[in-house]
Amino acid sequence: MKATSSLSQSLIAAATPSTVDLIVSFQAEEETRNKVPRLPLNLSVVIDRSGSMAGAPLKNAIQAAQRLVEYLTPEDFLSVVIYDDTPETILPHQLVQDKSAIRSLIGRVKAGGCTNLSGGWLMGCDNVKSQQSTERINRVLLLTDGQANVGITNSQVLINTARQQAEQGIITTTLGFGTYFNEDLLIGMANAAGGNFYFIQSPDDATDVFRIELESLTSVVAQNLTVTLQPEDSVKITGILNNYRSNLIGNNLEVFCGDVYEVENKQLAVELPIPPQTNIGVINIATIAYKYQAVVDGSIQQFTNEIPISITVADAESASKVQPDAAVVEQASKLRIGKVKDEAIALADKGDYTAASQKLRKTIEDLKLKALHESFEVAEEMEQLDYYAQRLESKKFDSISRKEMRDQSYQALTRDRGDLKLRGLAASANSLQAVSSVDEGVLVKCDRVSGKLRIHVISDGYNPNFNVQFPRNIREEGVTYIVDEINLSADGSFYRVSGNIRRLVQPGQERAASSQNGTSSSSPKRQKLNAPASAADLETIDTVGDGVLVQCVKEGSKLRARVVSDGYDPNYNIRFPRDIREENVLYVVDEVEEAKNGGSYVAYGKIRRLVQ
Repeated sequence: MKATSSLSQSLIAAATPSTVDLIVSFQAEEETRNKVPRLPLNLSVVIDRSGSMAGAPLKNAIQAAQRLVEYLTPEDFLSVVIYDDTPETILPHQLVQDKSAIRSLIGRVKAGGCTNLSGGWLMGCDNVKSQQSTERINRVLLLTDGQANVGITNSQVLINTARQQAEQGIITTTLGFGTYFNEDLLIGMANAAGGNFYFIQSPDDATDVFRIELESLTSVVAQNLTVTLQPEDSVKITGILNNYRSNLIGNNLEVFCGDVYEVENKQLAVELPIPPQTNIGVINIATIAYKYQAVVDGSIQQFTNEIPISITVADAESASKVQPDAAVVEQASKLRIGKVKDEAIALADKGDYTAASQKLRKTIEDLKLKALHESFEVAEEMEQLDYYAQRLESKKFDSISRKEMRDQSYQALTRDRGDLKLRGLAASANSLQAVSSVDEGVLVKCDRVSGKLRIHVISDGYNPNFNVQFPRNIREEGVTYIVDEINLSADGSFYRVSGNIRRLVQPGQERAASSQNGTSSSSPKRQKLNAPASAADLETIDTVGDGVLVQCVKEGSKLRARVVSDGYDPNYNIRFPRDIREENVLYVVDEVEEAKNGGSYVAYGKIRRLVQ
């Protein structure tokens, strides 16, 4: 593995305080790329099969887990754990021999009851420990769509336990499905455990994300990278820009960066304030010491190295003529954007949407002052910030927006992969004027590319491979737009739209689209629970949609109904018709509300039976 360093400024003015950004990049040596044999994998896949996973989430998780099996070899160990109220190892930890049988076993998983996340995850950790070795990649992949409501439910306890497991050599990667999981818990566990976190936003995401994780696991070139920042006496470290665990030891900062993959660089960014310097010439400002383990000649060996960091001090006139390193400034700005997103979320969580929005908008203005909007990636970041600022200002900052922001921040601060950056769900183009003729204008279309909503020009005379800078709040997958003008960016690498933006529809659909734009949604009047005479008369459905899941379980001689959808207390009783109760059956009701006197639930609307 090799390490390189870059400073945002190569020259600073004497007798003037300065602040520079330092970026250290760790990557595989060029001559060893694709030549080092991969370490065998020691994996346990832990699948949440609670009731809330019923339908698309569980189907996507199963398909992704089945695809994962295809990547494995007979040298890899695998076990599969499923959990609802209780965990169960359905595939004992073993070498991967009969892939077809394993895929078939995974395919038979059905949704059940509540979410005993801790039980399933710890069972997966125990499975990995049974074959743990420093000559293998030891990892648990935890898939869930919900919040722990059985077993250990305290988030901080789970995060602390993830750190303890990592100290014993068991790393955890977490994958959140849908919009109800606790992103703070899953990100906290991944950070504490030294693994990765992924937000599964769409059906295709599950397969893509498993591919990304397997690409990483099968290309590990260094493990347990630990970097110690040693500043000179006059230099202080104000903190790192990434989201890595760190310890302050005197004036030195020890940073735990985790594994380094051949397919992506591992970057560490640090802000270094430098006090006024009196001597002209080259001065040392810090030393970067690092250590890691790697496989050499079939055995794990420890490596250490260090990089001296120096900068040139010159007179003010000379310093003013030297331009900052644009690549370092851009990368450091992206990391600061990630931190700003987390800060805005913290404000929004306290209900201060105004302060959260102002923080995002100030960041946009600061980026414009640095002319960073001329970079497509930063321009996209600015468009994202504007979108979330609008959501905050209109009080539409929902759980989806929060998860997107947390995911974007996490990936920016911990990973260096383009296919993980700025991913998000589609907004709506319904607010736009709908037209059926192009007349004068340029056609652009919105498509999903690696989890991101990208705009490309489809009219003749433009480069269809260029990205288009476009408002995030009207990006809708599959929609074609008409824009007045397309302008080339200053560096000639992407397009920007200007003027009026309309939505292209089929002739005759203009009126329907316009009426849709003007409709205002109102909550339907709550319906009394509508139950048939017997369970045999229930309508069946295979998706939960916006409904709430109710399950019947045996307690002694009685069949008890309980709510198993996330966000509800499974210990509460619920008023539910006795004539249709069947053990372990999942029912979907339109709505569930806590009773006026508390401590129990009342169901409303239609009852249907969920089939899997």
